[in-house]
Amino acid sequence: MAKLTVEDLELKGKKVLMRVDFNVPLKEVDGQQEVANDNRIVAALPTIKYVLSHGGRAVLFSHLGRIKSEDDKPALSMKPVAQRLADLLGQPVTFVPAIEGPELEDAINKLEDGQVLIFENTRYADVVDGEVVKRESKNDPALGAYWASLGDIFVNDAFGTAHRSHASNAGIAANIAQTAAGFLMEKEIKFLGGAVENPERPFVAIIGGAKVSDKITIIQNLLEKADKVIVGGGMAYTFAAAKGEKIGNSLFEEDKVELAKQLIADAGDKLVLPVDAVAADKFANDADSYVAEGDIKDGYMGLDIGPKSVELFKSVLADAKTVVWNGPMGVFEMPNFAKGTLAIGEELVKVTEKGATTIVGGGDSTAAIQQLGVADKLSHISTGGGASLEYLEGKTLPGIAAISEK
Repeated sequence: MAKLTVEDLELKGKKVLMRVDFNVPLKEVDGQQEVANDNRIVAALPTIKYVLSHGGRAVLFSHLGRIKSEDDKPALSMKPVAQRLADLLGQPVTFVPAIEGPELEDAINKLEDGQVLIFENTRYADVVDGEVVKRESKNDPALGAYWASLGDIFVNDAFGTAHRSHASNAGIAANIAQTAAGFLMEKEIKFLGGAVENPERPFVAIIGGAKVSDKITIIQNLLEKADKVIVGGGMAYTFAAAKGEKIGNSLFEEDKVELAKQLIADAGDKLVLPVDAVAADKFANDADSYVAEGDIKDGYMGLDIGPKSVELFKSVLADAKTVVWNGPMGVFEMPNFAKGTLAIGEELVKVTEKGATTIVGGGDSTAAIQQLGVADKLSHISTGGGASLEYLEGKTLPGIAAISEK
């Protein structure tokens, strides 16, 4: 069954509760908090504008950072976010410095069609009178029911929190007649869900990053679903050790070697591993480095895939119809060890131009794509870190499961 989306709803005159992901970085300017990066706010604008243009009364809410004490609250208020949203929308945004109570209820009841309100950081509910109670994070049933009572319908556009069962997503959905996906959420379900459940083939997954332990369930899940799984980054050296190669001082998880051996044996030619590495004598951009084929010299560590691995990975990607990429191929923050990661990004642009669906998820690979300036040339850049990882692992995400079926 397909999920209900915001376009399926009758919005005019309705109080539309909208869970957005406005967990943005803040900075202090002249003693005032301001939004340092508004990408997540911009990403939610299409859904917000759709609701407002169709006569809905938008009630927006989001978490911001982590609240562990009363002292955390002032620096993590949604007020500067509301100000930035007003600038981007070009219309007033009512900010209510409360998460419950008469002030919030009155402000919502006074909203007119096409108006927007944002209330305080939902994580304020995690600390009450100095005590850590986690009413939001642990999905307190009374809080979810209360927030649901403030509106007529619920639109969830916060994919970044879809892997969490919180009062502000699953809690509201359990207590309201209709929950629909916003445009951002709908896009994530279409691309990530489509890749995992019904990809056009050949389907190639590229998994990078530091540790096998962080990505092992993704690799196992994707080996069942993909035609090829390319492994790069720090985790590749645990696989190299499993094959009996010397890896010098490379990143390595000794307790995962047997598992890596098992994966290599089970996957056969489905698993594509690097065939060379750029090895360095220290973890620094100005390190002495060389290209190692096979064994890495003592005292050196692998910090990027080598040129032969780049060519091998490109050949695997050449005829792909669906590609999912999560995690860098090396220490791409250092220019001298970024070549492998950037080469993969450039190759993805080429296969997209040939008609493939290309999906990038995870902070580091997303940063690499932005560094290359090609984000708009790929099919989809996922907005959720943990959520996109868990989706690729094949897990049921509470925030998505809670959206009504059509």
